Amino acid sequence: MMNDIRLSPHFTLAEFCNFGKYPANVPTIQQVASLMYGCRHLLEPAREAIGCPIFINSGFRNPRVNALVGGVRNSQHLLGQAADIRPQDPHQFQRLVDFLKANAYTDQLLTGNGWLHISWAPFTCPRHYVRIGYYK
Repeated sequence: MMNDIRLSPHFTLAEFCNFGKYPANVPTIQQVASLMYGCRHLLEPAREAIGCPIFINSGFRNPRVNALVGGVRNSQHLLGQAADIRPQDPHQFQRLVDFLKANAYTDQLLTGNGWLHISWAPFTCPRHYVRIGYYK
């Protein structure tokens, strides 16, 4: 049932929660609303800008999942306000970074080796904190 909940035209709740691996990783309605905000303002526009699908490596995490994956104690993933993503086409990675770097809704953008962490802040002013090569 949770697998087919659509957050936006191209993203589902299951992509953000990884129910296959973490069946108890279920967000609250507020966390779902935050995920929808990120999809609407960042991920859907980014997908359109780069012209290919975007894969969610890690999205929402409850405290147990966050600890299992080594997330920081105050991770925005816990609030449904962050995702670790990569483009389906690796050649579009720099376009994705450039688009998100320029997006007014970007709170935090940290890049890794072929993937990036993007966060949004639906209830505060975005920080626009960008660190290229943050994750080695």
